[in-house]
Amino acid sequence: MSRAARFAATYALLTGAHEVADYIIQSDTDAQTKGKPGREGATACLRHVSTYTLTQAAALYTANRYLDLRLHPARAAAALALSAATHYAADRCAGHWTNTTDQAPTLVRAAHRIGKTGWLTNDHRAGALLDQAWHKGCITLAAAIAAPGRD
Repeated sequence: MSRAARFAATYALLTGAHEVADYIIQSDTDAQTKGKPGREGATACLRHVSTYTLTQAAALYTANRYLDLRLHPARAAAALALSAATHYAADRCAGHWTNTTDQAPTLVRAAHRIGKTGWLTNDHRAGALLDQAWHKGCITLAAAIAAPGRD
């Protein structure tokens, strides 16, 4: 299997697992709480990212085993670690996308600095769309990390 095919398969698996973990497996409590400040929000976000990462790991493991993707375990683990860390960073922004203060999460401040303030404050869907764009970009990088495999 070529690296390009392995990358495409890995991206599809991670993205499919992302959708399942974010929209089916994530509890309503975690979805509502993960953006809150302090321990309560951090704990909810960690709980969600744990189930998210387990979902992605299960998808990679199953496909690797039955589709013979020949993913290297260390590279797959590194890809999952990147996906988990970046997912946590984005999900701590939940409910804060219109916040223009210096106390806003880093990704929110970055979005405003690159000129997204008008969109974020005028379109109630903008925060969720930026969140998903961030996730998909990070999943692309994770897939690239996992793709070289064991030839």
